[in-house]
Parts: sequence; C-alpha cells; structure tokens
Amino acid sequence: MNTVAAYPYQPVKERGTLRSFLLALVMHLLLGIVLYYGVRWQSSTPVGAEAELWEEIPATTAAPPPPPQPEPVVQPRPVPPPPQVKSKVEEEADIALERQKRRAEAAAREEAERKEAAARKEAERKEAERKEAARKEAERKEAARKEDERREAERKEAQRKDDAKKKAAQQGEQQRKELAERKETERKEADAKAKAQADAKAKNEAEAKARAKADADAKGKREAAANAQRQSELARLQALASGSSAGGGGVGSSAGAGAGGGGKASPGYADRVRRRVKPNIVFTDDVQGNPTAVVSVRLAPDGSLMSARLSKSSGNSDWDNAVLRAVERSDPLPRDEDGKAPGSFTITFRPKD
Repeated sequence: MNTVAAYPYQPVKERGTLRSFLLALVMHLLLGIVLYYGVRWQSSTPVGAEAELWEEIPATTAAPPPPPQPEPVVQPRPVPPPPQVKSKVEEEADIALERQKRRAEAAAREEAERKEAAARKEAERKEAERKEAARKEAERKEAARKEDERREAERKEAQRKDDAKKKAAQQGEQQRKELAERKETERKEADAKAKAQADAKAKNEAEAKARAKADADAKGKREAAANAQRQSELARLQALASGSSAGGGGVGSSAGAGAGGGGKASPGYADRVRRRVKPNIVFTDDVQGNPTAVVSVRLAPDGSLMSARLSKSSGNSDWDNAVLRAVERSDPLPRDEDGKAPGSFTITFRPKD
C-alpha cells in the first residue's frame, strides 16, 4: 500500500505533437488550394435560351367568337451548350492541375494513412503502455497481497509460538507447583513418619528402660535369693561335710551325689530353653541380615539363673541387650530330663528365626 503512495501512476507523455500539428496545417493549406482551383476550373457561364410566343388578335366587327381553348404551352427543349473549345495551354494547365490534384489527393491519402497508422501505432503503444501499467499494477497488488499474507502468516506463527511458550511456561509453572506441593507433602509425611518413629523409639526406649529397671530389680532380688540359697546350700553342705567326717562314709556318698547334680545338658535342652526365652524378647528395630547372638548361661540345680553373659555378639547391641533381658525375664529356666538343671550351657538367638 505504501508503494502506491510513493510511486503514483502518471500517464506517458506524447511525443512528436508539434510535428504532427505542422503536417496537419500544411495538408489543410494544400487541400484549400486544390479545392479553390477545382471549383474555378469546373465553373462556366450558363448559356441563355430564347423562345417566341404568338397570340391571334380577334376581329372587332364580328361577334365575339367563343373563347378559344388555351393551347398547351410547349416548353422549349433546353439546348445543350456548345462544346467549349479550350486551348492547348489551358488543356495542359488543366492536366497539370489534375495531376497536382491527384498528387495532392494521393499525398493527402498517404498522409491520412500515415496519420492513421501513426495514430493506430500510438493507440497501440498507449494500449500496450496501459496494459503494461495494468500488468505492473496487478503485479504490484499481487506482490503487496503476498507480502500481506506473508506478514500475516509470520504474525500468526509468532502468535502461535508465543502462545506455545506461554502454555509451556504455564505447564512448567503448574508442574513446579505440583512438584513443590508433592515435595511438601512428602516432607510433611516424612516429618510425621520421623516424628512417629521418634515417638515410638522414645516410647520403646522408655519401655526398655522401665523393663531394664524392672529386670534389674528382679535380677537383684533373684541374685539376693540365689545368694541366700547358695549360702544356705553352702551351710547345708558344710553341715553335711562336718557330719560326714564325724559319722562315717555313707552320708558322704549322698552328699557327693547332691553336689554333682549340675552336669552336662541333654541334646535338646538348649532348644527348650530358647523356646522358653523367645516370647520374652522385645525387639522392634529392623536389622540387615540375620545376626547371631550367643549367650552363656549358668544355672542352679533347680533352674534358677545364676548368671547370663554374652559370649558372642551379633554386632547389634540392641539385639544383644534384648536377648539378655529376655533370658533374665525367663528365670527360672526349665530343668533337664533328669530333673536337674545343667550347670552351664550356651543358647543361640537370631532375630529372623
């Protein structure tokens, strides 16, 4: 659209206008001269015609005759003019004028044809220029239309890319928000889980401490009772020993049997003790693998626990302590098949058995 304003259409200037005007003026002057001499050459003086009219005079004495019928008037025939005799000079002049007239007419025809051809060529040239200008204008309009379409396509493509970028940004922002919300939810859940685990651990530790304190109190009581029993047994054994030395050897054999009651454990005794101790194990932590803790136990002949110590650690102190506490809570332990508890033996514990 700006191209039209910058380059307005201007008609092509005509060329040769002055020359055409001068040629036309000369032809008009020649034509006037030819017409003038042609009219004078063909004009001649008209020849006059004479005619006589006769009328009869009536007699004065006689009766008036009836009026005569009028005779038809005979019109005289025109007499052709005599041939005009021209001289040789006039004939040559006439021939020269005729030739000049013909040459003038031929020149006029040629000039007219030339003018017509020139006018036709000029019209064709103007028509060609008009068509060319129309073609250029159509091409300009088509180029302008294509340029507008290209700009519109570029604008739409830019708008589409801008919309796609905005949509991608919105989706990214939405995804970031969702990710942040999910992370926040996971964090809250993890915090809640950690808090629950911490509370559970604190509770378990409190319970373990309470159980450890109760076990320690029970162990102290058991140890006091065991010490008292051992003291009474020692006193009894000493009394038996003193009586044996004073009264003979029969009683000595009986005492020897009593002292030898804490012998070796039978093959299935350790499993019986493990089944007795296992329900008393309190352990909620997760451990990797299946570690083994081995506990050495010393018992009195009646199954009372005299001592329990860790002979092989599992590598997990919580599991080791839970096993020892369970052994102490299981006091007194069952007796062996002979009715007496073995003096010492070992028990193996695994968390996943």
